[in-house]
Amino acid sequence: MEDSIASTLQDQLAQALKAIYQEHLQLQAGLDYSSLAKLINEINSADKIFLMGMGRSGLMMKASAMRLMHLGYQTYVVGETTTPAIGQGDLLITGSGSGTTKSIVRAAATSKEAGARNLCFTTAIESELARLSDQVIVLPAAQKQEQKEQLSTQYAGSLFEQALLLVFDSTIQVLWKSGGSTTSELWKRHANLE
Repeated sequence: MEDSIASTLQDQLAQALKAIYQEHLQLQAGLDYSSLAKLINEINSADKIFLMGMGRSGLMMKASAMRLMHLGYQTYVVGETTTPAIGQGDLLITGSGSGTTKSIVRAAATSKEAGARNLCFTTAIESELARLSDQVIVLPAAQKQEQKEQLSTQYAGSLFEQALLLVFDSTIQVLWKSGGSTTSELWKRHANLE
């Protein structure tokens, strides 16, 4: 009996993972790669880079900030105590599926007033965050409030959050390969107070 339960669970896990991979392949096919290419230009021309998201999206943005730091960019996570003021020549990159998260919208408005550039990842091209952004990268995924099974069978904003990390990691990969840094050079910037 236990063997059949274990086998059923294994099958369910395999099917769940396969379904998630399939959703990402569908999302990948719907991406606008020209807007992603512009992200690379924005990153390379910024003096300082600030990243912000809330909840699980915020965790993905923190992971991306870490990788940008490893590449040698002056990078900050909005909300951390050591994050300086944003200003002209800087870039704010936000991630919000809905594009309506109040704290992120406020930060984008402040950034714009300070003369910085705004770039957002969102599912909502008509959102307030998108309107405040100089560059919008649309991730074709369901917002967490939506339950559109044609976009995702996963709960809430899982597909958006996963895609945020994967798309940003692909950007990091291109930045790394074009920058010519070796793995050992990047490793020198890895945290050593862990």
